[in-house]
Amino acid sequence: MAEEEYQKYYVPAQSVWPIVGAVALFLIAVGAGNFIIESTRDKDGYGAYTLIAGLGLLLVMIVGWFKNQIDESMSGLYSAQLGRSYRQGMAWFIFSEVMFFAAFFGALFYARTISVPWLGGASNNAMTNEVLWPTFEAVWPLLTTPGGDTSTQMGWFGLPLANTIILLISSVTLHYAHTSLETDKRNSVKICLGLTILLGVIFLGLQGYEYIHAYDIGLTLDSGVYGNTFFLLTGFHGLHVTLGTVILMVLFFRVVWGHFTPKEHFAFQAGAWYWHFVDVVWVMLFFFVYIL
Repeated sequence: MAEEEYQKYYVPAQSVWPIVGAVALFLIAVGAGNFIIESTRDKDGYGAYTLIAGLGLLLVMIVGWFKNQIDESMSGLYSAQLGRSYRQGMAWFIFSEVMFFAAFFGALFYARTISVPWLGGASNNAMTNEVLWPTFEAVWPLLTTPGGDTSTQMGWFGLPLANTIILLISSVTLHYAHTSLETDKRNSVKICLGLTILLGVIFLGLQGYEYIHAYDIGLTLDSGVYGNTFFLLTGFHGLHVTLGTVILMVLFFRVVWGHFTPKEHFAFQAGAWYWHFVDVVWVMLFFFVYIL
């Protein structure tokens, strides 16, 4: 009986994609850093080319790794035990993403609740205020830099509110796509998943337009701690939405090709987990960055 219940645990062959992904992320980090420095100093360099090379290599890695995973799944190599490992791995991955954004939100809260009040003379730090920034006013958002440059706060109404509504609707359409897959309603899955992808693309387009507007009103990466935290949080979130949209596109084509069954569709479920997580992060971001 024990032998009949035993399932072999599939161990994939060695893959080159992890090291390719690591190199791609390294190029993206170096390229993005140098590109920002070069753009703020009006210098020509290799930052933009390095960034583009990193993004291109990352795309190659995603396509290659996804293809290997799909081939293994469709070949019947996976077992229930491996399925549980995938669920645990995805759960830990999302947890790591929670910690990733928690660090950035922590930086925002530290600046707002500790650094800014200290510079304003709170907690017996009057001397700090007089020495470092005598004319400083402890208000948030901090729209004036030590050099005297001023910027404008990005309001919550308009594009940010529209993007919030778009992402919330996208979670609803993705939920219906998931429930339709569980009941084997393929056409409904395609429609709802396609709408979710469309909403993700619209979100990214509106965020790009918002960045153009931000620079028009003087809110840039040179706008002190407010500008830094604004672009840091919204930029990384936009990167996650981009990745989530790519994942949903892959899932859409897999549905079209007849992959997944009502009982075996963890890849679809994992993509839905990731998208819902990204939506929750945006709601928090909208509240703490735009409204408060």
